[in-house]
Amino acid sequence: MRITKKISALLLGVAAWNVVTYAVFIRNLAKTEGRPTGFYVAHTVLIVVNLVIAGVLATIGWKALRAERKNHEHRDQVGVGTSSTTN
Repeated sequence: MRITKKISALLLGVAAWNVVTYAVFIRNLAKTEGRPTGFYVAHTVLIVVNLVIAGVLATIGWKALRAERKNHEHRDQVGVGTSSTTN
């Protein structure tokens, strides 16, 4: 499956958004006091899972973006898409 530049950028953007929003969530959770232990455990699990998902999305997006660039450079070197005719 080929992932385009737009989809790669979207994956990287979603990963960044997850990290930023969950960083705020972590900060707010750290300020919270007087909750049962289960509250902190459940939210910590949510944070870890979401940050892992962000890492996976960022990795896929970055690899796809690099592959797209390599493919584009290779096409430029080979001359694919240029209008050169030989008789």
